[in-house]
Amino acid sequence: MNKTKNEVIRIIPLGGVGEVGKAMYVVEIDEEIFVVDSGLMFPEDEMLGIDIVIPDITYLEENKERVKGIFLTHGHEDAIGSIAYILQKIKAPVYGSKLTIALAKEHLKELPAPHQVKFFEVTNKSRMNFRSTYVTFFHTTHSIPDSLGVVFHTSEGAIVHTGEFKFDQSAQGKFRPDLAKMAQLGEEGVFMLLSESTEAERPGYTTSETVIAERLAKTFHAAPGRILVAVYASNFIRIQQVFTQAQASYRKVAVVGKSLEKVVDLGLKLGYLEIEEDTFIPVSDIHKYQDDEIVIIATGNQGEPLDALDKIIRKHHRDIKMKETDTVLITFTPSPGMEVQMYNTMNQIAKAGARVLTADKKVHVSGHGSQEDLKLMLNLMRPKYFVPIQGEYRMLIAHSKLAQSVGMHKSQIFIADKGDIVEYKNGKMRMSGRVQAGNVLIDGIGVGDVGNIVLRDRKLLSQDGIFIVVVTLNRAQKRIASGPEILSRGFVYVRESEELMVEAADIARTVIEKYVNKDTFEWTNIKQEIRDELNTYLFQKTKRRPMIIPIIMEY
Repeated sequence: MNKTKNEVIRIIPLGGVGEVGKAMYVVEIDEEIFVVDSGLMFPEDEMLGIDIVIPDITYLEENKERVKGIFLTHGHEDAIGSIAYILQKIKAPVYGSKLTIALAKEHLKELPAPHQVKFFEVTNKSRMNFRSTYVTFFHTTHSIPDSLGVVFHTSEGAIVHTGEFKFDQSAQGKFRPDLAKMAQLGEEGVFMLLSESTEAERPGYTTSETVIAERLAKTFHAAPGRILVAVYASNFIRIQQVFTQAQASYRKVAVVGKSLEKVVDLGLKLGYLEIEEDTFIPVSDIHKYQDDEIVIIATGNQGEPLDALDKIIRKHHRDIKMKETDTVLITFTPSPGMEVQMYNTMNQIAKAGARVLTADKKVHVSGHGSQEDLKLMLNLMRPKYFVPIQGEYRMLIAHSKLAQSVGMHKSQIFIADKGDIVEYKNGKMRMSGRVQAGNVLIDGIGVGDVGNIVLRDRKLLSQDGIFIVVVTLNRAQKRIASGPEILSRGFVYVRESEELMVEAADIARTVIEKYVNKDTFEWTNIKQEIRDELNTYLFQKTKRRPMIIPIIMEY
């Protein structure tokens, strides 16, 4: 417990609540601000053309002088994926485990910060001292090694952020959890617990990874041809299991996807993956071996596991084509928005004649704790207050009910939305307002320049297409010099809709002639009336509303 009396404590989620991914939590102790995680989220279906989504950090920018550090719990994209973007705006040291820091530095190679970034590697024995608090860490079990929980010690007790975790009794080495330290924190007094909620609706305990290892062993020995494995690039447990079983069944392994190649190289370099030297082969060499001697691990852009597999199925990959003798293992649970893509991919695999195995066939288990895991964490910590985090709203509600089932009262539980302030002041905990929060959309090199209006336009274009009217005016003679010419894309097939095009041009001509005969007129008025008239006409004729763009030139 911190000896300095802390006057005000605030918890502000900027991401990770009401959604899966994009984790970012502000822990504000007196005048000092600490940030836990800096993640990204992959776009939802309606976010057309968007590459990734990151948190809105306006609050941090407005208070950047008070930001004392960014603490990363683990190396997945949902925890570190926006770090390079955040460091463009905020100058603060970054704390994390050896592997997490190495992965974060890879992000900064693609988008270097405009200032020197200080990185500090921490372990479960580290202690970082600040004016208002000191920070310690404990190991957790997740699908990536070196995962940490973060503890802020205050005069009221410990504020514990669990990171993403599960309890696996067979976990070893860098995946082993600090159960003793968790229990010790509970004994010393946990003031507030921030615990992840991803699998709060799933009963029981999360299945042990040993079950997956056994299933993979059987599959690898029984598969008649090649084995293709779709995996998240940062799922170290699954990647290691694939290499281990490949070695045991005398198969060679080829890696497809730049993000996966980087992770494997980094894992080998830092000692987080154990791979026999002759097991790893380049993709271009797979034709040198029999099919039953080959394993292909595939992932895609930003570590999305289906991208490379889709390319192989659609025969767009230079070196790999799907075969009937192939066995495909989809070793992940699809995130919200990915379900449709996954089922489409499975259908394409089936059409190709290959065999596909998914999570329900025991080739994947979650890296997140189920209900009994979450209750165990609550019982170990025994917090005074509880804030469920990292999950969609129904998951946060399910987690709050679990907390009540182990003895917590409703008044001790705070379910926060993005931007909500959970504040402790004068001996009372309450919701005390909001700060700006939401989504920042990344499209190519554009950061935040695509908003709701642009997305609305993209959706409109994708549904009803575009209708362009081009006309040239001779303003001196008050007449139309050329046009109106009609251009259409994604609306109707022009050759079969000549009458529609002629009538649309006549409507536009009538509007323009009404204005050009006047002594003065506004371009905006002409364009708006063209839009209104054509919108009414086209909807009557087609029951569609294309985007209408009038282009008027003069000489």
